[in-house]
Amino acid sequence: MYNDVNVDRYLLSQYGRKLLTWNLHGTNAQEGDLAELVGLRHKHFIIRLVSGSTFQTHRGVIKHDDMIGKPWGSQIFSHMKSPFFLLQPALDDLIRSTPRITQILYPKEIGLILVTMGIGPGVHVLEAGTGSGSLTSALAFAVGNEGMVTSYESRPEMQELAQKNLKRLGLESRVQFKLRDIAEGFDETGVDALFLDLQNPFDYIQQVRKALKPGGFFGTLLPTTNQVTAVLTALRVNQFAFIEVCELMLRYYKAEPDRFRPTDRMIAHTGYLIFARPILIGEQEQSSELLSETGTIEKLDAWERN
Repeated sequence: MYNDVNVDRYLLSQYGRKLLTWNLHGTNAQEGDLAELVGLRHKHFIIRLVSGSTFQTHRGVIKHDDMIGKPWGSQIFSHMKSPFFLLQPALDDLIRSTPRITQILYPKEIGLILVTMGIGPGVHVLEAGTGSGSLTSALAFAVGNEGMVTSYESRPEMQELAQKNLKRLGLESRVQFKLRDIAEGFDETGVDALFLDLQNPFDYIQQVRKALKPGGFFGTLLPTTNQVTAVLTALRVNQFAFIEVCELMLRYYKAEPDRFRPTDRMIAHTGYLIFARPILIGEQEQSSELLSETGTIEKLDAWERN
């Protein structure tokens, strides 16, 4: 897998910034592109193409010059005649190949996070718990050049790894990294969306509330039920509504017409996703019926008593 910073330095000196991006456009492989080689039994590798370089695998050596200029989807062969398909890597492929120290979010959760939390071009999204940067990469890809991701991390070694992973995709300009414990609060206010990837997000819901705009999007992912119930309690206390909890099970099927059936393994429970929206209570005329449907009637009663 590609992780050679010297490759980036060479391309930057020779061709400038434009070659240090993950390119999904075009029909032919170009120097500087991230390429995915898929061989027998779906063994795959992700490399960056550099003229004059070679890629070595136990199935033989492949010259980069033999790939540069070839149409995507072509077959190429190592010096041992081992076959590979030359493909553009999808975001899913890049996330799965992310160098990591700890567990990363799975693409099945990331996809739902993006669409449920309205992450798109021009959005400013906060993230706490950068980790290896898998979700950070997806957020940065989704917000486009007009948006911004601000990512908080308290561990220097994790932040450094995430920065390298974002640079690998050419997305680092869309991310502002901050090294700090969010117990001190966020610098930002009025942001569009905020995701916590922490073991104890229930301890920081007040900080989340202050950073999010009213009606903004909040999300978090937790592995155990006791963590979920603690978050639900904290969300209700801090005037969040439209709370949803779900988990995703992903099952693949054998794509064979004569023996179509589920594959032997599936990606089952990886965590509980929680989504919520901050609302305003007590600053205008209230509907008890509407608030009861969102689970916030108890908060309204407390406000009226005060």
